[in-house]
Amino acid sequence: MRLVQFVQVLLLLALGTYLLLVALENPVLVRLPLPFGQGELAWPVGEAVALFMVLGAAYAGLLLLPPLWLAGHRRRQAARERAALERRLTAALQARLGTPVPPANELTPAPPESA
Repeated sequence: MRLVQFVQVLLLLALGTYLLLVALENPVLVRLPLPFGQGELAWPVGEAVALFMVLGAAYAGLLLLPPLWLAGHRRRQAARERAALERRLTAALQARLGTPVPPANELTPAPPESA
């Protein structure tokens, strides 16, 4: 499903680029109405298309922020839970054996002794 969305984005970018190139070759003024009926702006079509493409890209970026934010939050929470579980397991092992157990990253096999 993500491949289809990726292809759609590529097609929209290609279409927007083509439209921008055509608009820059034909500098015609476009009239954009202002809000509340306060008149209109007259801009070249190329600049108007470029502005709306930038606004569309910013909007797409804002749509992507929440899922990225949630994924980072879930990743940090999983790391915290994993660290807490490792501490509890280490404490339980220490209580059972009665000796301090080094953390997992310090457990390395001793080299075999040859005589």
